[in-house]
Amino acid sequence: MPLGHLGVNVSDLDVARRYYGALLPALRFEPFLDHVDEFAYRPAGGKPGTYLFFYPSERPGPYSRRSTGLQHLAFAVPTRGDVVRAHDLAVSLGSVVVEEPKVFPQYPQPYFACFWEDPDGFLLEAVCHHDRD
Repeated sequence: MPLGHLGVNVSDLDVARRYYGALLPALRFEPFLDHVDEFAYRPAGGKPGTYLFFYPSERPGPYSRRSTGLQHLAFAVPTRGDVVRAHDLAVSLGSVVVEEPKVFPQYPQPYFACFWEDPDGFLLEAVCHHDRD
């Protein structure tokens, strides 16, 4: 069965709302709900896929992808150009880039991706599994 949704706790819901409000439409997601205490996105245009819900953290503390829990979120995009555009958007949003867009030969090919951190340090990835630009 496909994954229905993911819930992500964030340190500042308003910061996350602005950040993901700019980022997720470029990754082919659309708003699903927007409440004072949560917001969510779903795949755009009725496409199947995983919904993303964001909630305020109930316990403050630093996030680490090296600890037990969420390691990273990868967004599959249809072209390598979309990977580059995601990278450029992440940079424009002030994100820390972890890996520039490139081929990752250690993964099953074709695998063209980039990695960056969101405002809480969550590792995000845009990946294209095709050789098309």
